Amino acid sequence: MPETEPIYLDHNATTPLLPEVLEAMLPFLTTHHGNPSSSHAPGKRARSAVDAAREEVAALIGALPAEVVFTSGGTEANNLAILGVAAAAARRAVVTTVVEHPATAEPCAWLNREGWRVDRLQVDGDCLVSLDEAAALLDDGPALLTVILAQNETGTLQPVRELAEIARARGAVTHADAAQALGKVPLRVDELGIDLLSIAGHKMYAPKGVGALYVRRGVRLGPVLRGAGQEQGRRPGTENVASIVGLGAACRRAGADLEAEAARQARERDRLWERLRAAIPGLRRNGHPRRVLPNTLNISFPGVGGSSVLAATPRVAATTGSACHEEDPSPSEVLLAMGLEPAIALGSVRLSLGRGSTSAVVDAAAAALIEGYWEAAARGTSRRT
Repeated sequence: MPETEPIYLDHNATTPLLPEVLEAMLPFLTTHHGNPSSSHAPGKRARSAVDAAREEVAALIGALPAEVVFTSGGTEANNLAILGVAAAAARRAVVTTVVEHPATAEPCAWLNREGWRVDRLQVDGDCLVSLDEAAALLDDGPALLTVILAQNETGTLQPVRELAEIARARGAVTHADAAQALGKVPLRVDELGIDLLSIAGHKMYAPKGVGALYVRRGVRLGPVLRGAGQEQGRRPGTENVASIVGLGAACRRAGADLEAEAARQARERDRLWERLRAAIPGLRRNGHPRRVLPNTLNISFPGVGGSSVLAATPRVAATTGSACHEEDPSPSEVLLAMGLEPAIALGSVRLSLGRGSTSAVVDAAAAALIEGYWEAAARGTSRRT
């Protein structure tokens, strides 16, 4: 790694394109330009590529290819799931959580403004929802339960299977936002018992601007966009063939080494935590200690703002929370919902590892962050004296 190149620890924001993903995409960016809806040979070639990618996505999550709808990304997939269920539902109520990504929180807020009841599950100090609270809220008979599978700031994994069981018993549809989880932990839709699952390509080494929504057979889902009949009429518009092919290739790679890579990244994450904790007294780890993504480490630096630490550590590319809120200097709403004091929440930094995060990379990042913390702490002390 060149000395001037930052150490990238922001894989929860986005991931680099894998070489094999780019290789799979290139023909459809250059010579293979057919429209999948066309009946001539170039169109049939494009259709075949889209169909093959659909099979790769379905294989990774244990679904049928016909249950996979391609979208422009995780945000559109979440909107299609939430607003699509709403368009077909008789009951005007939704249950969600207080720690959702904006791609879920905003569609739910829009439904609330349109007269829907939106109940939000609270979280504990580990960022976990309560199954008892979920059962109580679901007793009121909502149309939909929508929950983030892996919280994007803390990495905490919600008990989606148990939540889906409660929802199913009460006749509610269950949607899981798996943008952060897919490709990092094993996911099988039948084991989870869910009806809808959102996928974001750029979180798993595919390009930005492509995603998918799993729709279990028999689930009623109204269209959000209006147009021609692509994607079984659920998502009109000419398919983004090159990016869809890239998503298929990324899913194929994820399935090939998922468990081994997850275990490796968990070891490197823990290595990073141990090095930071040993050098910085009072460092706090946020999120569940076990039910957590293997690549995610959310920490709060004592007495210093997370943004100040990162400003003093240009060698490391990371964020103080969700990349969607990076310009907001206020404390993370997720950490506040977990009960953290504002000063502790302001000291937080999210470090998210990836395929390129080797032991050497982790050690270099730890050394840079330790130096950056003490520099930021010294500056803060000098300003107060």
